[in-house]
Amino acid sequence: MVGTRNDPETKYVRSVCMTRSWFGAVLTIAVLAVAGFLLARTLGRYDLADIKAAIEGMDAHRLLGASLFAVLSYTVLTAVEFLAVRYAGRPLPYRQVALACFIALSIGHSLGFAALSSGAVRFRLYRRWGLRIAEIARVILYCGLAVLLGYSIVGGVALATSADWLTALISLPPSVSAVAGAVAFTLPVLYLAVVTLGRPIRIWRTHLFPPTPSLTAGQILLGCLDVALVAAVLHQALGGGTALPFSTVLVVYVTAAVAGMLAHAPGGIGVVEAVTLALLPGAETIAGLLAFRAIYYLVPLVLGAAAFALFEVYANRRDG
Repeated sequence: MVGTRNDPETKYVRSVCMTRSWFGAVLTIAVLAVAGFLLARTLGRYDLADIKAAIEGMDAHRLLGASLFAVLSYTVLTAVEFLAVRYAGRPLPYRQVALACFIALSIGHSLGFAALSSGAVRFRLYRRWGLRIAEIARVILYCGLAVLLGYSIVGGVALATSADWLTALISLPPSVSAVAGAVAFTLPVLYLAVVTLGRPIRIWRTHLFPPTPSLTAGQILLGCLDVALVAAVLHQALGGGTALPFSTVLVVYVTAAVAGMLAHAPGGIGVVEAVTLALLPGAETIAGLLAFRAIYYLVPLVLGAAAFALFEVYANRRDG
């Protein structure tokens, strides 16, 4: 949802960047500190030899499956980006959009503050391709909302339908799980209401306009699919199969990912591990988490950084 007059998107993005409050900084430090403490205490329960054995015993088929789901996840994200560029009013060829998306997200996922770090990379790339600041802001906000909506909807469904195992795992009353699932749908419901009305909403001096219903449908569906695919990466890395149901891993992943977002830790590092190990303890889980981080974060980071460097070299030579 973005305005079109006097570049309100630009004002909004700048205000967000410049007015990050002390509360956010304190929350980040607190979450990271707690996560670090929990992770250190949890890892201390296991022998390094057990962890090494678990890593060496990982099935190659599991790693291949996790890699395939990771590729599918990034592919879905390029589709979200393609719709976002259409929403911005400056359609580009898919190959350009896919390149910008992969470079931005592979770097942003690992650096933390993804909206800002990936946004900076997007700004660099899209400015070279002729997009104005306001149009780039539309792309960033559309993609960011797709992620938030995906986590809200998938997390809500997972929580609302997983009361039994949550009760058994962490003694959470079924009613609490159901209420948490219902609360998670607040954002999607409000968003759909705004889109249906087709009216802008005003935040400070900025008017934010919703996308068309078709673009909204794509935004929501692809956002949900991406969350499920990332959870599938983790599910495969943790062993897959019936021993660990996908629904269980889905709830664990969404919980861990949201905690990582709140902490703004690079790739949620430390936070995701602490939450996952708290819910699914074991040396095998540690091995799976290491594989998950390597497949979904580290490998794309290397490839994305290399692609960014090559892009800059090519662009500079062309400009020169």
